Amino acid sequence: MRVLRAGVVEHHVMAETMKKMQQQRIDDEIPDTLILVEHPEVVTVGPKAVRDGVEVQGYPTSLTDRGGGITWHGPGQLVVYPIVKWEVSEQSVRTIIGRLENWAICALADCGVTAYKDPSMQGAWVDGHKICSIGLSFLHWVSRHGMSINIRTPGTRVEDLEGCGMSAGVHSSLAHLGYTEDPAGNPVDIPRVERALLESCEASLGRSPSKPMEWGPEMPA
Repeated sequence: MRVLRAGVVEHHVMAETMKKMQQQRIDDEIPDTLILVEHPEVVTVGPKAVRDGVEVQGYPTSLTDRGGGITWHGPGQLVVYPIVKWEVSEQSVRTIIGRLENWAICALADCGVTAYKDPSMQGAWVDGHKICSIGLSFLHWVSRHGMSINIRTPGTRVEDLEGCGMSAGVHSSLAHLGYTEDPAGNPVDIPRVERALLESCEASLGRSPSKPMEWGPEMPA
């Protein structure tokens, strides 16, 4: 699986890029692709949140067509977008989301953090707080959108956000919960979590990642 490290990109720009890549993957013009990116602060509002009449105040917002409700994106959060053509034997939304959950849990374990699933909402949880959010969109069983992991987010921007049945303080980040170093004393930051994800990618997703390539939306796919 090709791995693209995109740096910091506005969410709406990446959303359009993902649509193009999804069609390219459907047409077999590109291989399975994993995008690693950070976004400037924005709260994406999914169809469920729109149906529920969720209002977000004090944050920039953007509508999105992925599954789920609202999700904070911003500095100190690693976002992982798998543009993947799932095989017939893998074609279950619940199974694919479960793989992503397991992947995040495995990577966090490598960083010395015990994460787990919670029946109240999909994703990965640590000490009663949601650390990882997952939301996907599919076309011909090629996935778009993906998951985000809150690592060292600013202030209490994540903690202050509420909506979709979750009260303020349920979402949090690893640093806010005190997880700032791995067992070897290395900082738990975006490069550390990214490395852990790539090392556990094949075991969790069944696809071997390539060496990350520096890439931007203005570059050819």
